[in-house]
Amino acid sequence: MRRIRDFLLCVALVMSAAPLAAQADLNAGLRVARITTEPAEIAFEAGSAASVAIVALDADGNVVDASLRIRGSRGLSHSDGILSAATGGDYRLIISVVLPADATAAPASLSVPVHVSWPAVATVEVGTASAKRLYAGTTIRFEAAAFLSSGNSRPEAHFNWSSSEESVATVDLWGAVTAHAAGSVTISAEFEGVLGTVEIDVRDLTASRLEIRGGSDQIRQGDVLTLEAVAMDGGEAIRDIPVTWSVFFEPDDTINAPGAAGIVEDGKFVGEVPGQYTVLATAGDLVARRKFDVRARGVVQDIELVGRGSVSDQRTSDLWIYEGMDGRDYALTGTWSASGWAFFWDVTNPGAIVKMDSIQVDARTVNDVKVAPNARYAALSREGTSTRRNGPVLVDLSDPQNPVIASYIDDPHITGGVHNMFATNDYLFALANGDKYVIFDVTDLSNPKFVSEYNHPNSRVHDVWVHDGIAYSSEWGTGVVVVDVGNGKWGGSIENPTFVTNVPYPVGRTHAAFPYYSASADKFYLFLGDEIMGRGDQAWRGTGLNRVPPQGGTPVAFSGYIHVIDFTDPMNPKDVARYEVSEFGTHNSWVEDDILYQAYYDGGVRMVDVSGELMGNLATQGREIAVFKPFDPNGWAANVSVVWGAQQHKGNVFFTDLASGLWSVKLLPTQRPIS
Repeated sequence: MRRIRDFLLCVALVMSAAPLAAQADLNAGLRVARITTEPAEIAFEAGSAASVAIVALDADGNVVDASLRIRGSRGLSHSDGILSAATGGDYRLIISVVLPADATAAPASLSVPVHVSWPAVATVEVGTASAKRLYAGTTIRFEAAAFLSSGNSRPEAHFNWSSSEESVATVDLWGAVTAHAAGSVTISAEFEGVLGTVEIDVRDLTASRLEIRGGSDQIRQGDVLTLEAVAMDGGEAIRDIPVTWSVFFEPDDTINAPGAAGIVEDGKFVGEVPGQYTVLATAGDLVARRKFDVRARGVVQDIELVGRGSVSDQRTSDLWIYEGMDGRDYALTGTWSASGWAFFWDVTNPGAIVKMDSIQVDARTVNDVKVAPNARYAALSREGTSTRRNGPVLVDLSDPQNPVIASYIDDPHITGGVHNMFATNDYLFALANGDKYVIFDVTDLSNPKFVSEYNHPNSRVHDVWVHDGIAYSSEWGTGVVVVDVGNGKWGGSIENPTFVTNVPYPVGRTHAAFPYYSASADKFYLFLGDEIMGRGDQAWRGTGLNRVPPQGGTPVAFSGYIHVIDFTDPMNPKDVARYEVSEFGTHNSWVEDDILYQAYYDGGVRMVDVSGELMGNLATQGREIAVFKPFDPNGWAANVSVVWGAQQHKGNVFFTDLASGLWSVKLLPTQRPIS
């Protein structure tokens, strides 16, 4: 049976500007009175495409050769008169005339309804996450999935469940099957007239008692225990009995505990706050109880300011900390909407940071900066160049004290701005207009060469990170797309990037992903960050940087959190934990030696203990080691914290703040408490 799991099809906002005539005079747009399409209403099936003819007409009905701007609402793609969408739903195709910059009249426009229907469901499959025998009196939940003829799953399928013999077993609206008596029964799930079934053999429960085994009775908050419920039939252990888990909490006298202080799921238990927990396992009439004493995690450390690299006249973007080829330590920072500046800093003495050099390139924004692991070169991203040729800039670092521009990557595969990049010793991965990433061979810095590119269907790429020959691209609406770019396990290479899997992310704001192998848990995790701009759906109002304009509108502020994905089995990723701090939003992440260094915008830079297996909300488990919020009265924005990125380097934590530049802080050793 095909493994059943929730799978969301790739959906993203796709926008394109497609002129009817490449050389059309923009003044012709002034004559356009209306726009028509053929057909006037468009309908097609998800996964297929439809053609549309767009015509601009003057007041007399004559065709005007005008340039048009064409975009689709979220999930609808338009290219050269062809519409496509990966998911069913109602969309809009929005068309407007492109006018000269000095035009005063509003351009003619048209909004065309587009209905995308789902193809007919081909099959429905029913199964469980693990094969367990069902015994009288026990309950187990079954999952169902509907599949199209293409093999893709059908999202948002709502099933009608039924039992062929309710005296043997019944099933509720959500697929939870409760066995009543020994016998055979067929459980069915129906969607759009297609039926999926599973045959169940129910046996009598002969066990006389239930035991909870495993783990320690005394643990720290945040530690995950793996428990096992074993039914005993005389002296024989029965281990395949479905068990329902629950937990009760008794708080310490010294704290106010939230209502859901502990989590138990499939035998895994974590206490989020100190106190006494009672874990219950039930199977039919059998009940087992076990008590756990959860104590404070005790990882908080003091943090002190070490040094500053102040930038008060421009907004600072990303950073990269590296050891140069001369053995000294350096930092590279970019700028945001600041005429293309990048700054090189000597941070060998973190308490006396020195701005060593600067480079200005033709760009509005140098959003991202990267340095190769061997510190041979740096790369500067570019957005908003005067020529609209936005290829990255390669900087020769062979003389670390004198960085020199080696070349501009001017390649036709780079279209639009380069928002983010990733640098290896020999290759540079560069985003192209958010549509794809392009891979360049940079062994010869003066002559970079195109190698390959990867463009995932209907996606909007924001970031890419490469680890062990695997590229993890964060894609708006899609989640994380995983591609073999040289690992070879899935047949990919740097010349032939090969799709591995997709980690769906229902929030739809996947900003960045950081892959990390945890030796303490023997698990491979992905740390995925949201970036949600604005708080229009929250009870919130403010002034200053996080302001509501006088005319109203959405507050300019950040929200979102870190999702932790167990990616140990790439084909079965599981969302296991989160790090969520109320009222703030995430930017870049860095994980090293079981510590998450998280840039949290107005929430400062936050250092979090991520040792061991992870489960629940890390922010409520006493895992926060330290928090530092930078405030500079002389910054670009006075006394405002907008932390962009953080990295640990040789015992110091460096980070950039959009409003005030480069900072260095240090965690102090844990001290013996004063009694």
